[in-house]
Amino acid sequence: MPGTTTPLRDRRSRKPTGQPNPPMILLAGVEKSGKRYEAALGSGSDLIGTTFWIQVGGNSGTADYYGRVPGARYEIVPHDGTFRDILDAIRWSLSQPAEDGKRNMLVVDDVTSVWELLSDEVAHAGRKRAERRANTNGRRTPRIDDPYVDEERDLWGLAKDRWGEMLWLLRRHSGPTLLIARQEIVTAFENDKPTQHTTRRIKAEKNIRAAVDAVVEFHAVGEAYITGLNVVPAHWEIRPGWTYRFEGVDHLLRKLGYADAAERRSAIESRPEAYTDEPFPGVATTPPPAAQPQAQQTRQPDLTSEEAVRLVGAAFKHPKDPRAALLAIREKWGTRTLRLVPTNTSLGPGTADTLITRSLGRLAVLADEKSRENKQGGEVRAETRSETTTGEQPPPSAAPSGTEQPGEQHQASAEPLTPQPDEQPAPPEEASAPPPPDPQADEAPPGESPEETSAAEEPQAPPTARRQTRSEKHMAIARQALMDEADIQARVKFITVGEHLGPISAEGDPGIGALRDYVKASRTEVLELLEKAGEEQLAAQYRTAPMPDTTIKGRFAAYFNSAPAG
Repeated sequence: MPGTTTPLRDRRSRKPTGQPNPPMILLAGVEKSGKRYEAALGSGSDLIGTTFWIQVGGNSGTADYYGRVPGARYEIVPHDGTFRDILDAIRWSLSQPAEDGKRNMLVVDDVTSVWELLSDEVAHAGRKRAERRANTNGRRTPRIDDPYVDEERDLWGLAKDRWGEMLWLLRRHSGPTLLIARQEIVTAFENDKPTQHTTRRIKAEKNIRAAVDAVVEFHAVGEAYITGLNVVPAHWEIRPGWTYRFEGVDHLLRKLGYADAAERRSAIESRPEAYTDEPFPGVATTPPPAAQPQAQQTRQPDLTSEEAVRLVGAAFKHPKDPRAALLAIREKWGTRTLRLVPTNTSLGPGTADTLITRSLGRLAVLADEKSRENKQGGEVRAETRSETTTGEQPPPSAAPSGTEQPGEQHQASAEPLTPQPDEQPAPPEEASAPPPPDPQADEAPPGESPEETSAAEEPQAPPTARRQTRSEKHMAIARQALMDEADIQARVKFITVGEHLGPISAEGDPGIGALRDYVKASRTEVLELLEKAGEEQLAAQYRTAPMPDTTIKGRFAAYFNSAPAG
């Protein structure tokens, strides 16, 4: 793809200073070969002030014991064993002032344990992913002895980023830095095939040799060699092919020209994140002046939280097209600016950009609910028109011509009847003529009305229940869906359904409108609990679920099945 040969901005070159960088020295070797002893001995050098010792991992634990080394002068920096706190311990060490004008030295014991910590984090996160994937797909939950497979291949990228963050901090140190690492003897490979020879391999991130200024390998106690360093003949004239023994940290610092070292490492860190800010190829852009980015940064806070909430609220209530109004706010202010403005509304805390996203989701839910209500209302109106046109009534039983209609029978039974001395109340007519009255029949006992007698003796079918209309069926389905969602919300909050619906059940069962509003208002709290539990995908599905949702049980089935028993 053709590019441009015209420089985008003015530059000014400079002459090299000739000063060495504050050295980073890697002390690598097999177990019990004297690496930490030499580091403790080097802390007594008169070239440095205070030495801060950061001990990682439980394999060695000799930082306290090596304080007895003659001339050792160092202090142990505590931490809680997490990578975040290890980084903070490094920051604290770098912030300590120099002693008597002499720069401080930093010892990381050891970087092998740091890399093992990051590897364990990858394995732990990958196993959690595999468990969630198995629960979602209904498969067997992986056992602890199952091999780990990183299907996304992003976890190792994150681990290397965290490792690079530690090296970035160490490069900000103005004094010497000692990195202790373990080394192992492995079989040498040639053309991807094992050979009879062996070689030494540093147990850490594979590019660690390139990140330091000197490499010292310990083969045994008292047998250490310098296998790599950055040095010029003005400080140390190295002859090719010669073997140089390691004679201590103080001797190596002098040979590296530490007395002439610069105050800060001369390096320009790469910025891969700037790629997203670059213009697309083929789009002509004018480079901004040097002061323009700072001016843009100072103009970003012009949009306050209150103004952002007001703009989003007004767009949400737009009478014609609220969705277009919300997208217009994002287009006007830009996503990067909106992400810098914090908000806290009934939709939950977040930024102005997340508020717009949630508002768009809410509009979609409301539109879906409105379409459902319109569909149900149309079905009810159509059924009503059909019944009005045909004039059909659901009779309790089939009645032939000449019999009483249900309305007439109801009116007759509502009137008070007086029994005659020689008559029995006539039963309702059937398809054939009624039989003559029995002269031997007993009279009704006193105090008993003819209605009561006929109700027990008349050979008529019991009245059937009124048929449920389609709208009533829809209302029953909607109420059941709301109760299912209330049950799910209660289980997520670890309370009973009665406790969850207590605020609206003081006067009995709540109506469907009150139940719907309460369940809808409780979604925000349930979403926060799901996000805290790491169920981002389930929370995203629940956030856009319709109201009511007849499939709510299926959405949460995998989540509740994966919960530990008890």
